[in-house]
Amino acid sequence: MTSRREARKSALTLLYQWDVTERPPGELYEGAIDAYAQAVTDAVVRDATELDRRITAAAEQSGWTADRLGAVERNILRIAIHELDTGEIPPRAVIDEAVTLAKQYSTREAGRLVNGILDRIYKEAA
Repeated sequence: MTSRREARKSALTLLYQWDVTERPPGELYEGAIDAYAQAVTDAVVRDATELDRRITAAAEQSGWTADRLGAVERNILRIAIHELDTGEIPPRAVIDEAVTLAKQYSTREAGRLVNGILDRIYKEAA
């Protein structure tokens, strides 16, 4: 069993491949897929339209929409919103993990963007 952090990375890889190639998640993935990564991936694919609507609504203030975000940032946000919605993980931990992923796989600016969008979504839901 892998850690949730590692499972999120796997889910991000699966979702990135799905988002960019439009092929079924996991079709291009090599190796075994962690159960948590698979569950998150399936939920995000199923709810992508609604998740993107929420991302766009939260990003409007900065003039961005979900389809204008990079595939990495968009999928980090999708994963984090899903995790916020489940309530299984403390919200601050979800946001911190998403910011860390953004900084690791994109840029520092992406980390700030992800933080701002998730903070708005979290505050609106509270």
